[in-house]
Amino acid sequence: MGHGIFIVGTDTEIGKTYVCALMCKYLKEHKLKVAYYKAAASGEGEFIKSDAGFVKSFANLTQDRSTMLSYIYQEPLSPHLAGRINHNFVKLDKVQKDFNQVCLEHDVTVVEGSGGIICPITYEKDEKIILTDLIYALKLDTILVARAGLGTINHTVLTVHYLKTLGIKVKGIILNSYEEQNLMHQDNRFMIEDLTQIKVIATVHKNDKELMPNCDLINLIYN
Repeated sequence: MGHGIFIVGTDTEIGKTYVCALMCKYLKEHKLKVAYYKAAASGEGEFIKSDAGFVKSFANLTQDRSTMLSYIYQEPLSPHLAGRINHNFVKLDKVQKDFNQVCLEHDVTVVEGSGGIICPITYEKDEKIILTDLIYALKLDTILVARAGLGTINHTVLTVHYLKTLGIKVKGIILNSYEEQNLMHQDNRFMIEDLTQIKVIATVHKNDKELMPNCDLINLIYN
């Protein structure tokens, strides 16, 4: 079995897919056989327009696209609601099976979560799955993606605290849309590291084509 890392965000539209693409490209350039996996993608009626399609193209992954997503919904809704509308609910056993198969065939699998950490994946009377249940089921540690700007201290610290209370390890934080000369961004980075005691392992700038080379991502995943 290969290694895996679960990428979570402080909110939806935070840049998780973009960061996943940068990570996959970085790992591939370091001679690892890399895969991307996402249990449920919403608002994406066809693969080429999906998060997985973007990552596959950006990182030039050779992975069969049929293995990158377990569920894909056209409606731009939370997976639990999209699943209800389509009568096609996310099942934990399928997610585990699909993920394990991908891991068997690759050195590292980058797993992207849906929405924020409390995103409901399936929420029916007889079965309730929250994003954290997927993390538990796949037995993965996490990297948290957060925005660099206003409001990020609160959202990031709360997300880290919640994950810690559940016993889910956060191996690092990545700040997206970071501006090196922005005083607020600099201070946000300091405050997040100080309040969470977790290192910001990378900052991502708009239109970056590479993950910063000194983030030591491979060591972070393997140890």
